[in-house]
Amino acid sequence: MIFPYRKILVVGCGGAGKSTFALEIGKRFALPVVHLDRLWWLPGWVERDREEFDGMLKRELQKPSWVIDGNYHRTLALRLAYCDAVVFLDIPTEECLKNAYARAEKYRGKTRPDMTEGCPETVHDDFKQWIEGFNTDVRGGLLRTLEESGKPCFVFDSRESAYAWLGGFQSAT
Repeated sequence: MIFPYRKILVVGCGGAGKSTFALEIGKRFALPVVHLDRLWWLPGWVERDREEFDGMLKRELQKPSWVIDGNYHRTLALRLAYCDAVVFLDIPTEECLKNAYARAEKYRGKTRPDMTEGCPETVHDDFKQWIEGFNTDVRGGLLRTLEESGKPCFVFDSRESAYAWLGGFQSAT
C-alpha cells in the first residue's frame, strides 16, 4: 500500500524516539522533517519568543507536506488542524529514560542533529522529572486531544511496532 499521508505529527514522551522516527518517515516517503525543538530553542538553551515561534510554525504548517515531531501542547490543536495523521510513540517510561540518557551520552558536549546548534545534549533534572511524570501528567490529556481531533491516530507501545507499521507502506515515488 502507498503511504497516504503528506502531513504527519509524531508525538510522545521525551526519549520515545520521535525525532528518529520522524526522520525515517521523511527519508522513506520524501517528506521534509520539522523538529519543534529546533524551532523553539535558540543557542545556549534560550527559549525563542512565543510569537516568533508561532509564526515559524504557521509557515511550516502551510507547506504542502511535512513530518513534525514534538509535543509542545500549546500548539497541538493548531498542528492537528493541518495534519493528515498522528503517530503517538507510547513508549514505557523506563525505556524513555534509558534512551534519553543514552542520547545524552552519545552527544555529550555536542548538539544532536535535530536540535539547534549551541544546545549541547544533556538530561537536566526537570527533563528527567517530565519524562517520569509523562504517563500521569500528560498522556491522558494528549490521548483525549488526539481522539477529539478526529484525525487518524496510530498509537504504538514499542519502537518495533511503529517501524513494522511504517514498513507496511511503499513510497509513491
